[in-house]
Amino acid sequence: MRVTFVAEVNPIRIALLAVLLLPAALLSPRGAADGVRHDDNFQAAHEAYEASDYAKAARLLQLAIEQHPRDAEIHLLLAKTYYESQRYDAAVASAEKAVALDPQSSLYHEWLGKVYGEKASHASMFSALSLAKKARKEFEKAVELDEKNFSANQALIEFDCSAPSIAGGGEDKARPEITKLASLDPAEGHYAAGNCRRQKKDFRAADAEFAQALELHPNSIELLYDIGDYAMKQSKAETLAIVAEQGETIAPSDPRALFYRAVSLIIKNERLDDSERLLNQYLKRAPLRTGFPPPWRVHEWMGRLYENQQNSQAAIQEYEAALKLEPKNKNVREALKRLKKG
Repeated sequence: MRVTFVAEVNPIRIALLAVLLLPAALLSPRGAADGVRHDDNFQAAHEAYEASDYAKAARLLQLAIEQHPRDAEIHLLLAKTYYESQRYDAAVASAEKAVALDPQSSLYHEWLGKVYGEKASHASMFSALSLAKKARKEFEKAVELDEKNFSANQALIEFDCSAPSIAGGGEDKARPEITKLASLDPAEGHYAAGNCRRQKKDFRAADAEFAQALELHPNSIELLYDIGDYAMKQSKAETLAIVAEQGETIAPSDPRALFYRAVSLIIKNERLDDSERLLNQYLKRAPLRTGFPPPWRVHEWMGRLYENQQNSQAAIQEYEAALKLEPKNKNVREALKRLKKG
């Protein structure tokens, strides 16, 4: 889970109050007043979400809410669905409802902070400032409710490392947060320190902290693959190989190991046929979801693979496919210009 206030980092990392809170005594521990297990609509919606069919998931979740309007878990999944659909106002409303129904859930507060942050990244400067402050407040509440909610800790620390004081951030706040997190989980602590240095563009220090995190074999797959994303952008082939190996151990079914292993081989210009196979497997298996390399990124690396093979025509086709999906990709534009000149 990532949050930021600056353009350099994924906008998920930035940062209204929740709708009227229902008395906790009226709710069961899972946030459903009727205590009934979710119906078929919820189960089908979950399957649609996992298949990246967010429009279908949203329709089914609305039906589930009609049956169980006070089930916080349904509202949370709807918030996630809207988030992935880039419907940020709707995501905020659903996340606020989940928090209102179960205000003692650390996870729900974390997600409310996340959607506030994403909405902030698409808002005017004045609105973004207010939303960013709300995002931080939710991350802080999530950590207060559960100090071992490490993803909420990471979101709070990254916010404080990247956001200016006017938005409630500040590295002075992040330092003790990092120290406390490191006492709970050293790998998480080194990652947090490295991520903070990344915000400040101190890449040498970030490299050292991330390396120590990997040596400790972190348990979080999202943390691990965020290091992979950083290593990819820094062209660190050996780090990518370590990330892929550890990722396969933590979550064998997660397809991101395929992608990062392929990128490692392409950077080293080795076993390019294997790289092509791995990238194609990733494209077939990966969901269209935050935290997963998107298809345009795969086409970009496929283009680089074909460049390594001196297959200019195939490289141009892949770069053009990447650019069609992500027109703002400066690296791809430069690669196309270089190849077409040749």
